[in-house]
Amino acid sequence: MDFVSKMKELAKSDVKSIVLPEGNEERNLKAAQIITEEKLASVVLVGSRTEIEEKAKALGVNLSGITIEDPATSEKTKTYAEALYELRKSKGMTLETAEKVIQDPMYFGTMMVKLDDAQGMVSGAVHTTGDLLRPGLQIIKTAPGISVVSSFFIMLLKDDKYGAEGQMLFADCAVNPNPNKDELAAIAIATAESAKNLLKIDPKVAMLSFSSMGSAKHELVDKVVEATKIAKELRPDLAIDGELQLDAAIVESVGKQKAPTSAVAGKANVLVFPDLQAGNIGYKLVQRLAGAEAIGPICQGFAKPINDLSRGCSVEDIVNVVAITAVQAQNQ
Repeated sequence: MDFVSKMKELAKSDVKSIVLPEGNEERNLKAAQIITEEKLASVVLVGSRTEIEEKAKALGVNLSGITIEDPATSEKTKTYAEALYELRKSKGMTLETAEKVIQDPMYFGTMMVKLDDAQGMVSGAVHTTGDLLRPGLQIIKTAPGISVVSSFFIMLLKDDKYGAEGQMLFADCAVNPNPNKDELAAIAIATAESAKNLLKIDPKVAMLSFSSMGSAKHELVDKVVEATKIAKELRPDLAIDGELQLDAAIVESVGKQKAPTSAVAGKANVLVFPDLQAGNIGYKLVQRLAGAEAIGPICQGFAKPINDLSRGCSVEDIVNVVAITAVQAQNQ
């Protein structure tokens, strides 16, 4: 059974409520019907009820079994506005402002998750990553012990000699432009946990650089060296090593030559990139030139699961990310 099929089977085993705050968008509407028919999640569409129903009718989408929450008329709106005010009043937010802000489906949907009226949220077909992160950080906040929200891609490779039978996690490829050493360590630890929880694999985390175990000296290398040290100190139970060049991380013969004492070199299934430029370029190279399937970006570090989509996403992408979000909710 492939990874996506596994996620769908797990999602079906304990159905969670997932919010789609882009409720009147065509791909979201089509995905909502598929998700409902396949019993992957209990879908909540947020937006104007009139617009959603008219758009669904025009598209031939069946809304049976799908909940619609319209911030303009919902009985939850007042409670959510008051909760938002309490969360943000120390930052200068007034109740009047909170009542206006909660009309935004992104904030409404995020508050649904915060108050346990839903267990996860997926957006991004229309909104930017920043549109997701902003209410997420203000309302959901980070999980206990996690200092930074980050992201990862699940890379499904055609050649199963790499990673865990062709499965790898790449991080951070979408959120943090230039993480410092502490943030990079936190990303490594969070991605190792994601590998265990989603892929059910024993994570072997490579902290990537253009240097392997001191072969080059530079302040960019120093950051990776320090991040590796911090991650190891925080989680000595995890197999995290670096700094490693990419070939030393994933090719066993090279790993033995460049890092002969490393338990990760040549066997890595989690790759942590030193910055967003490297991560974004890296996953797209593997996707386009090696023909790998890239699933994500999947967010990690939030106290509750909320996930982003590419604005070029397909209906299938939305369905798959909802299934993954549901499994993340189960793991919490």
